Amino acid sequence: MDTDEIKGVTNETIGKVQDVVGSVAGDAGVQLAGKAKELGGKAQEIYGQATDQLRQTTTENPLIALAVAGLAGFLLGALFKSASRDSVDYDDAPPTRGRRY
Repeated sequence: MDTDEIKGVTNETIGKVQDVVGSVAGDAGVQLAGKAKELGGKAQEIYGQATDQLRQTTTENPLIALAVAGLAGFLLGALFKSASRDSVDYDDAPPTRGRRY
């Protein structure tokens, strides 16, 4: 179990308790804070499970992980290159004098 999973389960439990205390006391603010903490804890738990699964997968299949990372880098590079090329407006450039290289 990953530390994010443990923290997530703990925060989720604290949120549930806070939600119950808020509903018993009739305090909507405490109840809402409890629900928010519960959802945040659940998200943190899911994040911990995903990182644990990713760590296990990359350990078992390092070449596939390397290929996926390389492909992601290639796609991001192509995306940023096309975005920077689209932002240049050559029509506003001043006319050149002399030789053109």
